[in-house]
Amino acid sequence: MTELTHFDEHGKARMVDVSGKPVTEREAVARGKVSMNKSTLRMIRDSKIAKGDVLGVARVAGIMAAKKTAELIPMCHPLNIASVNIDFDIDTKNSRIQIESRVRITGQTGVEMEALTAVSAAALTIYDMCKSADRGMIISDIMLVEKRGGKSGVFKR
Repeated sequence: MTELTHFDEHGKARMVDVSGKPVTEREAVARGKVSMNKSTLRMIRDSKIAKGDVLGVARVAGIMAAKKTAELIPMCHPLNIASVNIDFDIDTKNSRIQIESRVRITGQTGVEMEALTAVSAAALTIYDMCKSADRGMIISDIMLVEKRGGKSGVFKR
């Protein structure tokens, strides 16, 4: 069984010591979806949401969230992130927006949590900005899809 690294030998929570790990280039990609009514998706696409540029604001929220991950997730290390990119794919056929974040760092620990937090915040921002038009939106399928660098190497879903 895989060892849970955030617990000591007595089962108490701890932050993992990464001081002995080599500095390497690392990258993580996460995705998630926000499903909604077709009319809501049209309003986003046509910039008709009263609160403003939904995807522009969601992009900034995702970037900010990636940078604040250590303040939100207790055992995450504060990181000097090199880059955060947030992209959106408007899927009119399935009436949803797919969100993808890509986070990069040169450091001693990975950025999976930062990528996942970025997608989560972007999705929540879409919901917040559009809830007056559609309270039935569904945030789903937030997941790590790719990770590179570090001792564990490459993960690809």
